[in-house]
Amino acid sequence: MTAGDDLAHHPGSYDVVVVGGGNAALCAAIAARRAGASVIVLEAASKFYRGGNTRHTRNMRCAHDAATATLSGPYTEDEFWDDLLRVTEGQTNEQLARMMIRESKAMLDWIAEQGVRFQPSLGGTLSLGRTNSFFLGGGRAMLNALYLTAERLGVDVLYESEVVGLEIEDDHFRAAIVQQSSGRMRIRGQALVAAAGGFESNIDRLVEGWGEIARNFLIRGTPNNRGTVLDMLLGAGVDSTGDPTQCHAVAIDARAPKFDGGIITRLDCVVFGIVVNKDALRFYDEGEDVWPKRYAIWGRLVAMQPDQIAYIIFDAKSAKLFMPSLYPAIEAADIGELAGKLGLDPDRLSATVAQFNASVRDGSFNPDILDDCRTENLTPPKSHWARRIDTGPYYAYPVRPGITFTYLGVRVDHEAKMIMKTGGPADNMYAAGEIMAGNVLGRGYAAGIGMTIGSVFGRIAGRGAARHAAQ
Repeated sequence: MTAGDDLAHHPGSYDVVVVGGGNAALCAAIAARRAGASVIVLEAASKFYRGGNTRHTRNMRCAHDAATATLSGPYTEDEFWDDLLRVTEGQTNEQLARMMIRESKAMLDWIAEQGVRFQPSLGGTLSLGRTNSFFLGGGRAMLNALYLTAERLGVDVLYESEVVGLEIEDDHFRAAIVQQSSGRMRIRGQALVAAAGGFESNIDRLVEGWGEIARNFLIRGTPNNRGTVLDMLLGAGVDSTGDPTQCHAVAIDARAPKFDGGIITRLDCVVFGIVVNKDALRFYDEGEDVWPKRYAIWGRLVAMQPDQIAYIIFDAKSAKLFMPSLYPAIEAADIGELAGKLGLDPDRLSATVAQFNASVRDGSFNPDILDDCRTENLTPPKSHWARRIDTGPYYAYPVRPGITFTYLGVRVDHEAKMIMKTGGPADNMYAAGEIMAGNVLGRGYAAGIGMTIGSVFGRIAGRGAARHAAQ
């Protein structure tokens, strides 16, 4: 687009313009500023709501060679790659993924140098004490540390400044058009880093890929990720990657708000019970694999059920084995009463539970490994952690699909430069975070990898943008 006469013009030009305000954006801004570039961050949200989905995160997954004060053991590059390959089922750019994994080894120290502090993993958090580093104080504390460092370094930050236009000519970024309460403003830059998230909060856009069932989805994070920057870039000739129906989607408490429910509405208790749909029937193996590698399939599974609703059923034996939702579990003295409270057919739910209980083959229950507690002659089976649901009181959580972020995004190279539809790299445009996550995540998810993508590619993008501006 071109600038109109009604635009105010920012008095200066920056070396690097960063669009977005979360982890990826801040890592890019800090890296560019430490490389000597002048940097501005354009955040659509207010200061209180800054940071996009990073506000709701707790940890990041990085390769490391040995145990640390906050990590219980090593997590090699090869193991990280194997985990990524398993959850994506091979739908990943191997060159970029292996580079990200290799670069992740340095990120824990680099992030700490920017003021972020870590703590040992919390109980009931997917058994991630060896693979994932937890932020002391969670995502908001991490963001506060990054913003404080950026501001101390001299990075300018504009809040409530939505980018509504990008001036791009011949694969070259020239300026961003920003909407503020006082009007529109043109901000020039020598390089662009797009880190503005996906389109998960744009329900109409989700419907285009998923159909009308998407209207029953809940959005775990910010309502600001509507895909406007992504659409501008694709419209300007940047190549895309990923499937519009692929996303990070988990089963969250159905009582969560439409937007911004965050981590406190996620439910980690699927492996400790059974999951039934509105017809009181099971539909998938609840014990297929260890939870950090399988929890993100449940959003899509629930999305495929009638009315996009399901119910996790468990008993008193499992009630304290996981971190609960913000909302209390629904409790009853027996399965029939529980069915009534859930609006399910009591006879059918009782029959489903009885059939499950009869199929359980006892073993040595261990929630931390693939144990030998399983079912026999049951479809679908429960492969691990199968225990009879026979000890009152009985509990349930209603769940719906909770979308964290979408995978359709811009294609990038190993320098985080955007790739144009013509096949070559953009002259001065870089991307990091959710807006390019589809390069690594063709499908599936492993806990903490979104933060890895954001921080690794953010730092690479920031450094690259600073080098371009210095030329």
